[in-house]
Amino acid sequence: MTLVRTFLLSALILFGGVGTAFAHAHLLSSVPADRSVVAASPSELTLTFSEGLEIALSGVTLTTAGKQVLPTGKPQLAKDSDKVMVVPVESPLAAGRYRVEWHALSRDGHSSHGAYAFTVRP
Repeated sequence: MTLVRTFLLSALILFGGVGTAFAHAHLLSSVPADRSVVAASPSELTLTFSEGLEIALSGVTLTTAGKQVLPTGKPQLAKDSDKVMVVPVESPLAAGRYRVEWHALSRDGHSSHGAYAFTVRP
């Protein structure tokens, strides 16, 4: 029985942290939020992830409901966190629905992607 306990304890120590060390950067929140309706055009998009990002290889594509790609500025990390991507919106957005497609490379080299939408109220 002691051998089994020793084996299980060793396995836990060896593999217990693997999930964290090799995790993908998952989107935790965004501003504007997914499915939100905002009263005015945002000046930037803020995306918060579960892992630190390689910002040079991460970014977003902002599109209209008609799938027109809109210009955005260069993604940057927030001053206080390598988990927060801030992307300037180059021009004011008219009333309507917008889609944000994002891609992120975490510091451990794993890539992830996704999308969300928000609406600017008339």
